[in-house]
Amino acid sequence: EKEKRTMAMLLSSAGPLASAVARRSMISAPRACIRAPIHSLLHSPVSKIARAVETTLARSRHAKANARGLSSSSSVPPNVDKGVAYWLLGTGGLVAGMVTIGGLTRLTKSGLSMTDWKVQGSLPPTTHDAWMVEFERYKLFPEWQQRKSMTLDEFKYIFYWEWGHRMFGRVVGVAFTGPLIYFAARGRITPQLRGRMALLFAMGGSQGLVGWWMVRSGLNEKDGGWVKEGQSREIRVSPYRLASHLCMAFSIYSLLLYTAFDVLYPKATQLSLASVPPKIAAKLPALRASAAGTAGVVFVTAMSGAFVAGNDAGCAFNTWPDMDGQFLPDAAVEGQLTPAWRNFFENTALVQFDHRMLAYSSIGAVATTYALARRGNVWAVLPMPTKVAMNGLVGMVTAQAALGISTLLMYVPIELAACHQAGSLVLLSFATLGAHSLRAVPLAAGAPIAAAAAGGAMAGGAGMVLSK
Repeated sequence: EKEKRTMAMLLSSAGPLASAVARRSMISAPRACIRAPIHSLLHSPVSKIARAVETTLARSRHAKANARGLSSSSSVPPNVDKGVAYWLLGTGGLVAGMVTIGGLTRLTKSGLSMTDWKVQGSLPPTTHDAWMVEFERYKLFPEWQQRKSMTLDEFKYIFYWEWGHRMFGRVVGVAFTGPLIYFAARGRITPQLRGRMALLFAMGGSQGLVGWWMVRSGLNEKDGGWVKEGQSREIRVSPYRLASHLCMAFSIYSLLLYTAFDVLYPKATQLSLASVPPKIAAKLPALRASAAGTAGVVFVTAMSGAFVAGNDAGCAFNTWPDMDGQFLPDAAVEGQLTPAWRNFFENTALVQFDHRMLAYSSIGAVATTYALARRGNVWAVLPMPTKVAMNGLVGMVTAQAALGISTLLMYVPIELAACHQAGSLVLLSFATLGAHSLRAVPLAAGAPIAAAAAGGAMAGGAGMVLSK
């Protein structure tokens, strides 16, 4: 009985294949074979082959895990705080909703309906008399001069859009600040995240002030009462302040997403040059540079859209691919604004032309990045987040281009214009994910690739020695 127990322990340590072969031999062999010396089984050819097979399979599993940028011991790193990550992603979703509501507020020409601003906010009027007081206050400002036919019900409609936009912003602030206090009290905000949390808190807090600064440009004659040159009393907010407000919102959204990805996908678990063959590693820095560049171009294109909106440039030159029969309209090069740089931000023809060219640049950047990801055997070693980002970029840039062209040709219907603005956020999301998923790859090939190759050779040599 003691020999049988010893045999069982040795079989379990010799590997599944050796155990199966040995047990079959024990069944068919005479009883005397069971009493044979134990070391004869451990040093038998079958046992050696079984151990070699087990070692090869283990190395294969380890190599596949490294190719995906993951540790072979665990698919989920222990330091991933999903609660913090999902909170940041949820807040980012609220910011995206806030941007979409803001776009609809602008498209319905509701942004100047509220003529004051309070940090804590306020309830809308609840009685007819209170509504009349608010309506009379609105009539004191420049926009009323071009909307004198407005009824009280029409005023209520635009008032609720602006009020809802402002109150939703406060909801976003509470959704960020409340969990932040909780996670900080529980020690779940790591030292690496503290500075970024402080920056996000400051940006979110100042966004309300930036929004009011923007609105004031359309309320105050001295501050702008923004009357665009060449048009009769076209009251609107300053396109510069509108672009600042949108840029702040997109920056907050991007930073929330990037920080959430930092928490979900720690750098130590991401694709690196040391985890792939040297020939493939040599191609990865170019892919990372292209992915980062694509994110930048997409962001700048979205910001140019703010000037298109601020100048109502989408309501002119409603043809494509030409602009009223010309590639570059005469009005774009005959701008009379001084200094000349103002034409890039206030000249309707030039503003729309710039946005078109930047949109084409975004398409080209996405195509280049996708081609770099697909060349050779690069695609096979890319982690799943990168593949999702690359495929999402191609699909979304196509949809965004179609939305932009349709919005232009149909003279900016509210539904399409709102979808086009929301689409820019989705496109930026995929671009951010793509750039983040490759952040462990250095931008310069050189020494890191050589080091990775040397490390791979040393590891391979050590493996050959151990296998012998």
